[in-house]
Amino acid sequence: MIYYIYDGSFEGLLTSIYDSYYLKQTPCDISAKPNSQISLFDENIYIKTNTEKFEKVYNSIRQKISSEALNNVYNVYLSNYEFKGILIFNYLKLGWKTGYTIDNYISNESVLNVQRISRRVQKEYHLFLGIVRFKRMEGDFYYASIEPDNNITELLAPHFSTRLSDQRWVIHDIKRGIAAVYNLKKWYMLDLKLKPDFILQSNENDFQFLWKKYFKSIAIKSRINPKLQRRFMPKRYWSHLTEKS
Repeated sequence: MIYYIYDGSFEGLLTSIYDSYYLKQTPCDISAKPNSQISLFDENIYIKTNTEKFEKVYNSIRQKISSEALNNVYNVYLSNYEFKGILIFNYLKLGWKTGYTIDNYISNESVLNVQRISRRVQKEYHLFLGIVRFKRMEGDFYYASIEPDNNITELLAPHFSTRLSDQRWVIHDIKRGIAAVYNLKKWYMLDLKLKPDFILQSNENDFQFLWKKYFKSIAIKSRINPKLQRRFMPKRYWSHLTEKS
């Protein structure tokens, strides 16, 4: 049995799919982590990321299947689903046979799971557009820490580069040790393993106090419903909300 191991990048994943598809190999899994339970008859094959192969698969998905399928694939790649590599591979194998009608095959388990996971990632992305809380730091830039279930920081960055185009900012996914950084010209991703020792600007505590006071003042005590609140805003996100700290 064959296990494909790639470097964790989207480019590496599509390179793995290229090699598997054109070499007519069907791996048991495509993963960024080696299979630790490998037996005497199993084999880990390490895939080297190849830009040309990546572009061929990327363009093939868009042209021979659909742009929607490409979005689905990318959303699943960003998800925390454990077996996303082989799920994407099976989805695309069917897609190259059916073409743009791939997402009509909802009786197919791979299609159904891809759609379900893609919607889950998009739902979390849209939620975080409204709950990212920036703090102004010394050095005149804004910092926000997040811990989403899925790897959505790269999806958030374009929105905030437009919304806060006149400010320097950092969105730090402390769970994954990565950050989106905007320097007034463009945004880019970098590794940021440890939570940095940034210092709040002198008047930031005053702004946080005013925000908490506003948050409490607009609440209608008779209509407070903690159960409903947790359904719309899961408690696991609260630790990074100014009004909940």
